[in-house]
Amino acid sequence: MSILKLGSRPNTTAPAVGDLGAQAVALRAALEAGGTRFDPTDRRIAKSIVNKVDERIAITGAHTVVALAGATGSGKSSLFNVLVNGDVADVGTRRPTTSLPTAGVWGTEPATRLLDWLGVGRRHAVEGHDAGEDAEALEGLVLLDLPDFDSTNAEHRAEADRVLDLADVFVWVTDPQKYADARLHDEYIRTLASHAAVTLVVFNQADRLSPEYLAACRADLTRLVHEDGATGAEVIVTSAHTGQGIRDLRRELGEAVSRRTAAQQRLAGDLRYAAGRLRDAVAGTEPSLEGAADGPLVDALIRAAGVPTILAAVERDYRREAWARTGWPFTRWVRAFRPDPLTRLRLQPEKSDTAVPGITAADVRAVLGRSSLPPATPAARAAVDLATRDLVDQASEGLPQPWADAVADAAQEQRPELTDALDQAVLQTPLRANKPLWWVVTGIAQMVLAAAAVAGALWLGVLSVMGWLRLPAVPTPYVGPVPLPTVLLIAGLVLGFLLGFGCRSAAQVGARRRKELVAGRLEEAVTEVADTHIVAPLEAVLAEHRRTRELLAEAGATD
Repeated sequence: MSILKLGSRPNTTAPAVGDLGAQAVALRAALEAGGTRFDPTDRRIAKSIVNKVDERIAITGAHTVVALAGATGSGKSSLFNVLVNGDVADVGTRRPTTSLPTAGVWGTEPATRLLDWLGVGRRHAVEGHDAGEDAEALEGLVLLDLPDFDSTNAEHRAEADRVLDLADVFVWVTDPQKYADARLHDEYIRTLASHAAVTLVVFNQADRLSPEYLAACRADLTRLVHEDGATGAEVIVTSAHTGQGIRDLRRELGEAVSRRTAAQQRLAGDLRYAAGRLRDAVAGTEPSLEGAADGPLVDALIRAAGVPTILAAVERDYRREAWARTGWPFTRWVRAFRPDPLTRLRLQPEKSDTAVPGITAADVRAVLGRSSLPPATPAARAAVDLATRDLVDQASEGLPQPWADAVADAAQEQRPELTDALDQAVLQTPLRANKPLWWVVTGIAQMVLAAAAVAGALWLGVLSVMGWLRLPAVPTPYVGPVPLPTVLLIAGLVLGFLLGFGCRSAAQVGARRRKELVAGRLEEAVTEVADTHIVAPLEAVLAEHRRTRELLAEAGATD
Protein backbone atom coordinates (compact mmCIF):
# COMPACT_ATOMS: atom_id res chain seq x y z
CA MET A 1 0.00 0.00 0.00
CA SER A 2 0.99 3.58 -0.33
CA ILE A 3 1.86 5.87 2.47
CA LEU A 4 0.24 9.24 2.53
CA LYS A 5 3.16 11.34 3.66
CA LEU A 6 2.13 13.25 6.74
CA GLY A 7 4.87 15.76 6.35
CA SER A 8 4.04 16.44 2.73
CA ARG A 9 0.37 17.24 3.30
CA PRO A 10 -0.60 20.88 2.81
CA ASN A 11 -2.39 22.89 5.46
CA THR A 12 -1.50 20.50 8.33
CA THR A 13 -1.12 23.07 11.10
CA ALA A 14 -2.91 21.65 14.13
CA PRO A 15 -5.30 23.88 16.04
CA ALA A 16 -4.77 24.50 19.73
CA VAL A 17 -6.82 22.46 22.18
CA GLY A 18 -8.66 25.61 23.22
CA ASP A 19 -9.59 26.30 19.61
CA LEU A 20 -10.90 22.76 19.23
CA GLY A 21 -13.04 23.23 22.31
CA ALA A 22 -14.44 26.46 20.90
CA GLN A 23 -15.17 24.78 17.59
CA ALA A 24 -16.94 21.93 19.38
CA VAL A 25 -19.03 24.45 21.32
CA ALA A 26 -19.92 26.19 18.06
CA LEU A 27 -20.93 22.89 16.46
CA ARG A 28 -23.11 21.98 19.44
CA ALA A 29 -24.76 25.40 19.30
CA ALA A 30 -25.32 24.99 15.55
CA LEU A 31 -27.07 21.68 16.20
CA GLU A 32 -29.35 23.35 18.71
CA ALA A 33 -30.06 26.28 16.39
CA GLY A 34 -30.70 24.10 13.34
CA GLY A 35 -32.64 21.47 15.27
CA THR A 36 -34.74 19.10 13.20
CA ARG A 37 -33.97 21.00 10.01
CA PHE A 38 -30.81 18.91 9.76
CA ASP A 39 -30.85 15.41 8.36
CA PRO A 40 -31.22 12.97 11.31
CA THR A 41 -28.15 10.99 10.26
CA ASP A 42 -26.00 14.11 9.92
CA ARG A 43 -27.26 15.30 13.30
CA ARG A 44 -26.39 12.01 14.96
CA ILE A 45 -22.89 12.00 13.45
CA ALA A 46 -22.25 15.60 14.49
CA LYS A 47 -23.43 14.96 18.06
CA SER A 48 -21.16 11.95 18.26
CA ILE A 49 -18.19 13.99 17.04
CA VAL A 50 -18.86 16.79 19.51
CA ASN A 51 -18.98 14.29 22.37
CA LYS A 52 -15.79 12.64 21.10
CA VAL A 53 -13.95 15.96 20.93
CA ASP A 54 -14.96 16.79 24.49
CA GLU A 55 -13.86 13.38 25.75
CA ARG A 56 -10.59 13.27 23.80
CA ILE A 57 -9.32 16.69 24.79
CA ALA A 58 -10.18 15.90 28.41
CA ILE A 59 -7.66 13.03 28.34
CA THR A 60 -4.28 14.49 29.17
CA GLY A 61 -1.04 13.03 27.91
CA ALA A 62 1.10 13.11 24.80
CA HIS A 63 0.05 9.84 23.21
CA THR A 64 -0.74 9.45 19.53
CA VAL A 65 -3.18 6.69 18.59
CA VAL A 66 -2.37 5.03 15.25
CA ALA A 67 -4.78 2.42 13.88
CA LEU A 68 -3.68 -0.28 11.45
CA ALA A 69 -6.79 -1.04 9.39
CA GLY A 70 -7.24 -3.26 6.39
CA ALA A 71 -9.14 -5.99 4.67
CA THR A 72 -8.88 -9.69 5.41
CA GLY A 73 -5.51 -11.09 4.39
CA SER A 74 -3.82 -7.72 3.94
CA GLY A 75 -1.16 -8.66 6.48
CA LYS A 76 -1.76 -5.84 8.95
CA SER A 77 -1.36 -8.14 11.97
CA SER A 78 1.98 -9.34 10.64
CA LEU A 79 2.94 -5.73 10.04
CA PHE A 80 1.88 -4.89 13.60
CA ASN A 81 4.08 -7.67 15.01
CA VAL A 82 7.06 -6.44 12.99
CA LEU A 83 6.57 -2.88 14.28
CA VAL A 84 6.33 -3.98 17.93
CA ASN A 85 9.13 -6.56 17.48
CA GLY A 86 7.06 -9.40 18.93
CA ASP A 87 4.36 -11.96 18.24
CA VAL A 88 1.58 -9.98 19.88
CA ALA A 89 -1.21 -10.00 17.30
CA ASP A 90 -2.76 -13.28 16.15
CA VAL A 91 -1.54 -14.30 12.70
CA GLY A 92 -2.76 -17.37 10.82
CA THR A 93 -4.41 -18.77 7.77
CA ARG A 94 -7.84 -18.97 9.37
CA ARG A 95 -10.01 -15.96 8.46
CA PRO A 96 -10.93 -13.77 10.14
CA THR A 97 -8.01 -13.91 12.56
CA THR A 98 -8.18 -10.60 14.50
CA SER A 99 -11.37 -10.38 16.57
CA LEU A 100 -10.44 -7.70 19.10
CA PRO A 101 -8.10 -4.70 18.77
CA THR A 102 -4.61 -5.06 20.19
CA ALA A 103 -2.53 -2.12 21.41
CA GLY A 104 1.21 -1.67 21.37
CA VAL A 105 2.36 1.22 23.60
CA TRP A 106 5.76 2.91 23.33
CA GLY A 107 7.19 4.88 26.22
CA THR A 108 6.86 4.98 29.99
CA GLU A 109 3.94 7.41 30.27
CA PRO A 110 0.81 5.50 31.33
CA ALA A 111 -1.85 5.20 28.63
CA THR A 112 -4.42 3.40 30.77
CA ARG A 113 -7.05 6.12 30.69
CA LEU A 114 -6.68 6.57 26.94
CA LEU A 115 -6.91 2.83 26.24
CA ASP A 116 -9.91 2.53 28.54
CA TRP A 117 -11.61 5.29 26.52
CA LEU A 118 -10.65 3.48 23.31
CA GLY A 119 -12.12 0.28 24.72
CA VAL A 120 -8.95 -1.71 23.97
CA GLY A 121 -8.30 -4.45 26.49
CA ARG A 122 -5.39 -6.29 24.85
CA ARG A 123 -2.30 -4.19 25.58
CA HIS A 124 1.40 -4.68 25.02
CA ALA A 125 4.12 -2.41 26.34
CA VAL A 126 6.87 -1.96 23.76
CA GLU A 127 10.05 -1.38 25.73
CA GLY A 128 13.63 -2.40 25.99
CA HIS A 129 14.98 -4.23 22.96
CA ASP A 130 11.50 -4.52 21.40
CA ALA A 131 11.27 -0.75 21.11
CA GLY A 132 13.98 -0.75 18.46
CA GLU A 133 16.61 1.80 17.64
CA ASP A 134 13.96 4.48 16.94
CA ALA A 135 12.32 4.05 20.36
CA GLU A 136 12.88 7.70 21.24
CA ALA A 137 11.13 8.89 18.07
CA LEU A 138 8.20 6.60 18.79
CA GLU A 139 7.84 7.66 22.43
CA GLY A 140 4.09 8.08 23.07
CA LEU A 141 2.92 5.93 20.13
CA VAL A 142 -0.15 3.78 20.73
CA LEU A 143 -0.37 1.39 17.77
CA LEU A 144 -3.63 -0.53 17.31
CA ASP A 145 -4.15 -3.69 15.28
CA LEU A 146 -7.85 -3.68 14.34
CA PRO A 147 -10.20 -6.44 13.21
CA ASP A 148 -10.71 -6.68 9.44
CA PHE A 149 -13.14 -4.03 8.21
CA ASP A 150 -14.47 -6.52 5.63
CA SER A 151 -14.74 -9.41 8.06
CA THR A 152 -17.52 -11.94 7.54
CA ASN A 153 -18.27 -11.44 11.23
CA ALA A 154 -20.47 -8.34 11.66
CA GLU A 155 -19.19 -7.83 15.23
CA HIS A 156 -15.63 -7.64 13.97
CA ARG A 157 -16.56 -5.03 11.35
CA ALA A 158 -18.43 -2.97 13.94
CA GLU A 159 -15.47 -3.11 16.32
CA ALA A 160 -13.09 -1.95 13.61
CA ASP A 161 -15.33 0.98 12.70
CA ARG A 162 -15.77 1.92 16.37
CA VAL A 163 -12.04 2.17 17.03
CA LEU A 164 -11.36 3.89 13.71
CA ASP A 165 -13.78 6.57 14.79
CA LEU A 166 -11.58 7.26 17.83
CA ALA A 167 -8.05 6.89 16.41
CA ASP A 168 -5.76 9.85 15.73
CA VAL A 169 -3.92 8.48 12.66
CA PHE A 170 -5.16 5.99 10.05
CA VAL A 171 -2.82 3.50 8.41
CA TRP A 172 -4.71 1.74 5.61
CA VAL A 173 -2.99 -1.55 4.89
CA THR A 174 -3.75 -3.28 1.59
CA ASP A 175 -2.19 -5.96 -0.55
CA PRO A 176 -1.78 -6.82 -4.25
CA GLN A 177 -5.15 -8.58 -4.39
CA LYS A 178 -7.32 -5.94 -2.69
CA TYR A 179 -5.61 -2.59 -3.23
CA ALA A 180 -8.44 -1.51 -5.55
CA ASP A 181 -11.21 -2.85 -3.30
CA ALA A 182 -14.28 -0.59 -3.52
CA ARG A 183 -14.97 -0.82 0.21
CA LEU A 184 -11.51 0.46 1.08
CA HIS A 185 -11.75 3.42 -1.26
CA ASP A 186 -15.45 4.30 -1.16
CA GLU A 187 -16.22 3.70 2.53
CA TYR A 188 -12.93 4.66 4.11
CA ILE A 189 -10.28 6.61 2.20
CA ARG A 190 -12.75 8.76 0.24
CA THR A 191 -15.03 9.26 3.24
CA LEU A 192 -12.09 10.32 5.41
CA ALA A 193 -10.38 12.42 2.74
CA SER A 194 -10.80 15.49 4.97
CA HIS A 195 -8.38 13.75 7.39
CA ALA A 196 -5.56 13.55 4.85
CA ALA A 197 -3.16 15.16 7.31
CA VAL A 198 -3.42 12.09 9.57
CA THR A 199 -3.69 9.38 6.90
CA LEU A 200 -1.12 6.77 5.90
CA VAL A 201 -1.63 4.25 3.09
CA VAL A 202 0.59 1.14 2.97
CA PHE A 203 0.95 -1.36 0.09
CA ASN A 204 1.96 -4.55 1.92
CA GLN A 205 3.14 -8.02 0.77
CA ALA A 206 5.42 -6.51 -1.88
CA ASP A 207 7.47 -9.71 -1.89
CA ARG A 208 4.65 -11.45 -3.78
CA LEU A 209 5.13 -9.33 -6.95
CA SER A 210 7.84 -8.93 -9.51
CA PRO A 211 9.45 -5.49 -9.72
CA GLU A 212 7.52 -4.67 -12.90
CA TYR A 213 4.12 -5.60 -11.47
CA LEU A 214 5.01 -3.94 -8.18
CA ALA A 215 5.74 -0.63 -9.93
CA ALA A 216 2.50 -0.85 -11.92
CA CYS A 217 0.42 -1.62 -8.83
CA ARG A 218 2.11 1.17 -6.93
CA ALA A 219 1.27 3.67 -9.68
CA ASP A 220 -2.32 2.44 -9.91
CA LEU A 221 -2.81 2.67 -6.17
CA THR A 222 -1.39 6.18 -6.13
CA ARG A 223 -3.90 7.17 -8.80
CA LEU A 224 -6.83 5.65 -6.87
CA VAL A 225 -5.85 7.35 -3.63
CA HIS A 226 -5.59 10.71 -5.36
CA GLU A 227 -9.00 10.18 -6.96
CA ASP A 228 -10.34 9.48 -3.47
CA GLY A 229 -9.39 13.03 -2.52
CA ALA A 230 -6.23 12.20 -0.57
CA THR A 231 -4.07 14.33 -2.85
CA GLY A 232 -0.35 14.47 -2.23
CA ALA A 233 -0.17 10.81 -1.20
CA GLU A 234 3.04 8.94 -1.86
CA VAL A 235 2.90 5.15 -2.17
CA ILE A 236 5.51 3.34 -0.08
CA VAL A 237 5.79 -0.38 -0.52
CA THR A 238 6.25 -2.66 2.49
CA SER A 239 6.68 -6.34 3.24
CA ALA A 240 6.29 -7.73 6.71
CA HIS A 241 8.05 -10.89 5.52
CA THR A 242 11.24 -9.29 4.13
CA GLY A 243 11.20 -6.04 6.10
CA GLN A 244 11.02 -3.92 2.94
CA GLY A 245 9.73 -0.40 3.68
CA ILE A 246 9.43 -1.00 7.45
CA ARG A 247 12.06 1.64 8.20
CA ASP A 248 10.16 4.16 6.04
CA LEU A 249 6.93 3.32 7.83
CA ARG A 250 8.57 3.72 11.22
CA ARG A 251 9.95 7.08 10.13
CA GLU A 252 6.49 8.25 9.08
CA LEU A 253 5.00 7.11 12.38
CA GLY A 254 7.85 8.75 14.26
CA GLU A 255 7.19 12.07 12.51
CA ALA A 256 3.50 11.88 13.36
CA VAL A 257 4.26 11.11 17.00
CA SER A 258 7.03 13.68 17.39
CA ARG A 259 4.77 16.54 16.30
CA ARG A 260 2.29 15.66 19.11
CA THR A 261 -0.48 17.19 17.01
CA ALA A 262 -2.10 14.18 15.33
CA ALA A 263 -4.95 14.06 17.86
CA GLN A 264 -5.76 17.74 17.29
CA GLN A 265 -5.51 17.29 13.52
CA ARG A 266 -7.83 14.29 13.62
CA LEU A 267 -10.37 16.10 15.80
CA ALA A 268 -10.15 19.20 13.62
CA GLY A 269 -10.79 17.01 10.60
CA ASP A 270 -13.78 15.46 12.33
CA LEU A 271 -15.21 18.88 13.10
CA ARG A 272 -14.67 20.00 9.52
CA TYR A 273 -16.32 16.82 8.29
CA ALA A 274 -19.36 17.22 10.55
CA ALA A 275 -19.71 20.92 9.78
CA GLY A 276 -19.39 20.16 6.07
CA ARG A 277 -22.20 17.61 6.19
CA LEU A 278 -24.43 19.96 8.13
CA ARG A 279 -23.54 22.92 5.90
CA ASP A 280 -25.39 21.24 3.05
CA ALA A 281 -28.58 21.91 5.04
CA VAL A 282 -28.11 25.69 5.08
CA ALA A 283 -27.89 28.28 2.34
CA GLY A 284 -24.97 30.62 1.78
CA THR A 285 -27.03 33.63 2.87
CA GLU A 286 -30.53 34.65 3.92
CA PRO A 287 -33.14 36.69 2.06
CA SER A 288 -33.81 40.20 3.36
CA LEU A 289 -37.29 41.11 4.59
CA GLU A 290 -36.53 44.80 5.00
CA GLY A 291 -39.69 46.74 4.20
CA ALA A 292 -41.62 43.50 3.70
CA ALA A 293 -44.53 44.79 5.81
CA ASP A 294 -45.18 47.57 3.31
CA GLY A 295 -47.13 47.35 0.10
CA PRO A 296 -49.55 44.54 -0.74
CA LEU A 297 -49.46 42.88 2.69
CA VAL A 298 -50.42 46.00 4.63
CA ASP A 299 -52.99 46.96 2.01
CA ALA A 300 -54.61 43.54 2.31
CA LEU A 301 -54.60 43.70 6.12
CA ILE A 302 -56.11 47.19 6.03
CA ARG A 303 -59.02 45.87 4.03
CA ALA A 304 -59.35 42.79 6.23
CA ALA A 305 -59.36 44.95 9.38
CA GLY A 306 -62.28 47.00 8.06
CA VAL A 307 -60.29 50.22 7.92
CA PRO A 308 -62.32 51.66 4.99
CA THR A 309 -65.47 51.25 7.09
CA ILE A 310 -63.77 52.91 10.06
CA LEU A 311 -62.54 55.86 7.99
CA ALA A 312 -66.02 56.43 6.59
CA ALA A 313 -67.35 56.45 10.17
CA VAL A 314 -64.60 58.85 11.25
CA GLU A 315 -65.54 61.23 8.44
CA ARG A 316 -69.22 61.12 9.34
CA ASP A 317 -68.40 61.51 13.03
CA TYR A 318 -66.37 64.64 12.36
CA ARG A 319 -69.17 66.23 10.35
CA ARG A 320 -71.74 65.30 12.98
CA GLU A 321 -69.70 66.73 15.83
CA ALA A 322 -68.75 69.82 13.84
CA TRP A 323 -72.44 70.56 13.17
CA ALA A 324 -73.28 69.91 16.80
CA ARG A 325 -70.78 72.56 17.86
CA THR A 326 -70.99 75.09 15.06
CA GLY A 327 -74.40 74.58 13.43
CA TRP A 328 -77.44 76.86 13.72
CA PRO A 329 -78.52 76.54 17.35
CA PHE A 330 -82.21 76.37 16.44
CA THR A 331 -81.79 73.20 14.33
CA ARG A 332 -78.68 71.49 15.68
CA TRP A 333 -80.73 69.61 18.27
CA VAL A 334 -82.09 67.47 15.46
CA ARG A 335 -78.59 65.96 15.15
CA ALA A 336 -78.97 64.47 18.62
CA PHE A 337 -81.38 61.90 17.20
CA ARG A 338 -78.81 60.64 14.70
CA PRO A 339 -76.66 57.70 15.96
CA ASP A 340 -72.96 58.20 16.58
CA PRO A 341 -71.19 56.27 13.78
CA LEU A 342 -68.23 55.35 15.99
CA THR A 343 -70.45 54.22 18.84
CA ARG A 344 -72.34 51.92 16.51
CA LEU A 345 -69.01 50.23 15.68
CA ARG A 346 -67.98 50.21 19.37
CA LEU A 347 -65.03 52.41 18.49
CA GLN A 348 -65.85 55.40 20.71
CA PRO A 349 -62.63 56.05 22.62
CA GLU A 350 -63.70 58.86 24.92
CA LYS A 351 -66.74 57.35 26.61
CA SER A 352 -66.22 55.00 29.53
CA ASP A 353 -68.57 52.59 31.26
CA THR A 354 -66.25 51.96 34.16
CA ALA A 355 -66.05 53.84 37.40
CA VAL A 356 -62.43 52.94 38.10
CA PRO A 357 -60.22 56.03 37.76
CA GLY A 358 -57.56 55.79 35.06
CA ILE A 359 -59.26 52.98 33.17
CA THR A 360 -60.97 53.90 29.93
CA ALA A 361 -63.48 52.05 27.86
CA ALA A 362 -60.76 51.31 25.34
CA ASP A 363 -58.78 49.54 28.10
CA VAL A 364 -61.80 47.41 28.96
CA ARG A 365 -62.45 46.51 25.32
CA ALA A 366 -58.80 45.66 24.77
CA VAL A 367 -59.13 42.96 27.45
CA LEU A 368 -62.70 41.77 27.12
CA GLY A 369 -64.30 43.31 24.08
CA ARG A 370 -64.22 43.48 20.37
CA SER A 371 -65.37 46.03 17.89
CA SER A 372 -68.61 45.63 15.97
CA LEU A 373 -66.87 45.82 12.62
CA PRO A 374 -68.21 43.38 10.04
CA PRO A 375 -65.99 40.33 9.38
CA ALA A 376 -63.54 40.47 6.52
CA THR A 377 -64.99 39.58 3.15
CA PRO A 378 -63.78 36.45 1.33
CA ALA A 379 -62.00 38.71 -1.15
CA ALA A 380 -60.17 40.50 1.67
CA ARG A 381 -59.14 37.21 3.29
CA ALA A 382 -57.94 35.90 -0.05
CA ALA A 383 -55.85 39.05 -0.53
CA VAL A 384 -54.22 38.50 2.89
CA ASP A 385 -53.49 34.86 2.03
CA LEU A 386 -51.95 35.82 -1.29
CA ALA A 387 -49.80 38.59 0.20
CA THR A 388 -48.65 36.26 2.99
CA ARG A 389 -47.72 33.54 0.52
CA ASP A 390 -45.75 36.06 -1.52
CA LEU A 391 -43.89 37.10 1.63
CA VAL A 392 -43.22 33.46 2.55
CA ASP A 393 -41.86 32.87 -0.96
CA GLN A 394 -39.62 35.90 -0.58
CA ALA A 395 -38.36 34.72 2.82
CA SER A 396 -37.80 31.16 1.53
CA GLU A 397 -35.94 32.05 -1.63
CA GLY A 398 -32.71 30.08 -1.85
CA LEU A 399 -33.23 28.22 1.42
CA PRO A 400 -33.08 24.42 1.65
CA GLN A 401 -36.49 22.76 1.89
CA PRO A 402 -36.51 22.17 5.69
CA TRP A 403 -35.86 25.86 6.30
CA ALA A 404 -38.42 26.87 3.68
CA ASP A 405 -40.94 24.64 5.44
CA ALA A 406 -40.04 26.27 8.76
CA VAL A 407 -40.71 29.71 7.25
CA ALA A 408 -44.12 28.57 5.98
CA ASP A 409 -44.97 27.00 9.35
CA ALA A 410 -44.00 30.18 11.20
CA ALA A 411 -46.38 32.21 9.04
CA GLN A 412 -49.17 29.69 9.45
CA GLU A 413 -48.87 29.52 13.25
CA GLN A 414 -49.79 33.19 13.59
CA ARG A 415 -52.92 33.09 11.43
CA PRO A 416 -55.44 32.26 14.23
CA GLU A 417 -54.24 35.27 16.23
CA LEU A 418 -54.16 37.70 13.33
CA THR A 419 -57.87 38.63 13.32
CA ASP A 420 -57.90 39.43 17.03
CA ALA A 421 -54.64 41.34 16.73
CA LEU A 422 -56.08 43.53 13.97
CA ASP A 423 -59.24 44.15 15.96
CA GLN A 424 -57.28 45.12 19.06
CA ALA A 425 -55.02 47.37 17.01
CA VAL A 426 -58.11 49.20 15.71
CA LEU A 427 -59.62 49.45 19.20
CA GLN A 428 -56.48 50.98 20.63
CA THR A 429 -55.97 53.51 17.84
CA PRO A 430 -57.22 57.06 18.63
CA LEU A 431 -59.89 57.94 16.10
CA ARG A 432 -60.31 61.56 17.12
CA ALA A 433 -58.05 64.55 17.70
CA ASN A 434 -58.10 67.82 19.60
CA LYS A 435 -61.15 69.98 18.95
CA PRO A 436 -60.38 72.54 16.24
CA LEU A 437 -60.17 76.14 17.45
CA TRP A 438 -62.62 77.28 14.82
CA TRP A 439 -65.26 75.07 16.44
CA VAL A 440 -64.90 77.07 19.64
CA VAL A 441 -64.88 80.44 17.93
CA THR A 442 -67.79 79.58 15.66
CA GLY A 443 -69.74 78.06 18.54
CA ILE A 444 -69.38 81.25 20.57
CA ALA A 445 -70.42 83.33 17.56
CA GLN A 446 -73.48 81.14 17.01
CA MET A 447 -74.48 81.50 20.65
CA VAL A 448 -74.09 85.28 20.45
CA LEU A 449 -76.20 85.44 17.28
CA ALA A 450 -78.81 83.13 18.78
CA ALA A 451 -78.91 85.27 21.94
CA ALA A 452 -79.33 88.36 19.79
CA ALA A 453 -82.21 86.80 17.87
CA VAL A 454 -83.90 85.69 21.09
CA ALA A 455 -83.37 89.09 22.67
CA GLY A 456 -84.80 90.82 19.62
CA ALA A 457 -87.80 88.48 19.60
CA LEU A 458 -88.46 89.01 23.30
CA TRP A 459 -88.06 92.75 22.94
CA LEU A 460 -90.56 92.84 20.09
CA GLY A 461 -92.89 90.67 22.09
CA VAL A 462 -92.76 92.99 25.08
CA LEU A 463 -93.45 95.97 22.85
CA SER A 464 -96.42 94.13 21.31
CA VAL A 465 -97.90 93.29 24.72
CA MET A 466 -97.41 96.82 25.97
CA GLY A 467 -99.17 98.16 22.85
CA TRP A 468 -102.05 95.69 23.31
CA LEU A 469 -102.43 96.78 26.95
CA ARG A 470 -102.22 100.40 25.83
CA LEU A 471 -99.39 101.05 28.23
CA PRO A 472 -97.25 104.11 27.83
CA ALA A 473 -94.81 103.57 24.94
CA VAL A 474 -91.18 103.04 25.80
CA PRO A 475 -88.72 104.78 23.51
CA THR A 476 -87.26 102.16 21.07
CA PRO A 477 -83.80 102.70 19.54
CA TYR A 478 -83.53 102.50 15.77
CA VAL A 479 -80.81 101.47 13.41
CA GLY A 480 -81.60 103.72 10.55
CA PRO A 481 -85.26 103.28 9.80
CA VAL A 482 -85.42 99.81 11.45
CA PRO A 483 -86.09 99.28 15.15
CA LEU A 484 -83.21 97.72 17.03
CA PRO A 485 -85.22 94.68 18.21
CA THR A 486 -86.07 93.86 14.63
CA VAL A 487 -82.44 94.25 13.65
CA LEU A 488 -81.39 91.88 16.44
CA LEU A 489 -84.00 89.30 15.49
CA ILE A 490 -83.38 89.32 11.76
CA ALA A 491 -79.61 89.62 12.01
CA GLY A 492 -79.38 86.86 14.60
CA LEU A 493 -81.47 84.48 12.52
CA VAL A 494 -80.00 85.24 9.10
CA LEU A 495 -76.35 85.52 10.14
CA GLY A 496 -76.60 82.40 12.30
CA PHE A 497 -78.11 80.44 9.42
CA LEU A 498 -75.48 81.69 6.98
CA LEU A 499 -72.67 80.98 9.45
CA GLY A 500 -73.97 77.46 10.01
CA PHE A 501 -74.21 76.87 6.26
CA GLY A 502 -70.62 78.01 5.83
CA CYS A 503 -69.49 75.75 8.66
CA ARG A 504 -70.95 72.76 6.86
CA SER A 505 -68.52 73.39 3.98
CA ALA A 506 -65.65 73.80 6.43
CA ALA A 507 -66.68 70.59 8.17
CA GLN A 508 -66.39 68.71 4.86
CA VAL A 509 -62.77 69.86 4.51
CA GLY A 510 -62.02 69.11 8.17
CA ALA A 511 -63.59 65.66 7.88
CA ARG A 512 -61.32 64.78 4.99
CA ARG A 513 -58.29 65.94 6.95
CA ARG A 514 -59.39 63.96 10.03
CA LYS A 515 -59.87 60.94 7.81
CA GLU A 516 -56.33 61.28 6.45
CA LEU A 517 -54.94 61.69 9.98
CA VAL A 518 -56.71 58.61 11.30
CA ALA A 519 -55.84 56.65 8.14
CA GLY A 520 -52.17 57.24 8.90
CA ARG A 521 -52.63 56.09 12.50
CA LEU A 522 -54.50 52.97 11.46
CA GLU A 523 -51.92 52.18 8.81
CA GLU A 524 -49.19 52.40 11.44
CA ALA A 525 -51.19 50.12 13.75
CA VAL A 526 -51.83 47.58 10.99
CA THR A 527 -48.17 47.72 9.93
CA GLU A 528 -47.15 46.96 13.51
CA VAL A 529 -49.50 43.96 13.50
CA ALA A 530 -47.98 42.78 10.22
CA ASP A 531 -44.48 43.18 11.64
CA THR A 532 -45.35 41.39 14.89
CA HIS A 533 -47.54 38.56 13.65
CA ILE A 534 -46.26 37.88 10.14
CA VAL A 535 -42.85 39.39 9.44
CA ALA A 536 -41.25 38.88 12.88
CA PRO A 537 -41.86 35.10 12.98
CA LEU A 538 -40.32 34.78 9.52
CA GLU A 539 -37.36 36.91 10.53
CA ALA A 540 -36.93 34.71 13.62
CA VAL A 541 -36.54 31.65 11.38
CA LEU A 542 -34.09 33.53 9.15
CA ALA A 543 -32.16 34.63 12.24
CA GLU A 544 -31.93 30.98 13.33
CA HIS A 545 -30.68 30.11 9.85
CA ARG A 546 -28.08 32.91 9.99
CA ARG A 547 -26.90 31.82 13.43
CA THR A 548 -26.72 28.19 12.32
CA ARG A 549 -24.74 29.12 9.22
CA GLU A 550 -22.29 31.28 11.18
CA LEU A 551 -21.81 28.65 13.87
CA LEU A 552 -21.12 25.98 11.26
CA ALA A 553 -18.55 28.25 9.65
CA GLU A 554 -16.93 28.70 13.06
CA ALA A 555 -17.07 24.97 13.81
CA GLY A 556 -15.47 24.04 10.50
CA ALA A 557 -12.91 26.86 10.44
CA THR A 558 -9.43 26.01 9.23
CA ASP A 559 -6.19 27.89 9.68
